[in-house]
Amino acid sequence: MSDFNELAERYIATWNETDPAARRAGIEAVYTADATYTDPLVVAEGHDAIDATIAAVQAQFPGLVFRLGGGVDAHHDIARFTWELGPQDGEALVVGFDVAVRAEEGRIKAVHGFLDKVPAGA
Repeated sequence: MSDFNELAERYIATWNETDPAARRAGIEAVYTADATYTDPLVVAEGHDAIDATIAAVQAQFPGLVFRLGGGVDAHHDIARFTWELGPQDGEALVVGFDVAVRAEEGRIKAVHGFLDKVPAGA
């Protein structure tokens, strides 16, 4: 997993996985055990908290999917990328960007998320 493009795609896939067992397996493959995910709304530390965060977002936005909003910009062990959340073939309702820090073994050890577009009441 040395390629950040592949890692970002796998990261997005964990946010789209609705089967709890498959989502957890994806989280364990993409994140280190002590990984953190932080955005303006949540701080999640470790696989359990990251899994719960993803499940909560899926419950809040049922049927919507995450997708990369462009290319992945990376250097050293840090990458940034824009993502979108919306209907499969429709306009994004939520837009943000994440900065991911990769551990030496190739998994994500930290994500710093930013929200650029959020619907009212979300």
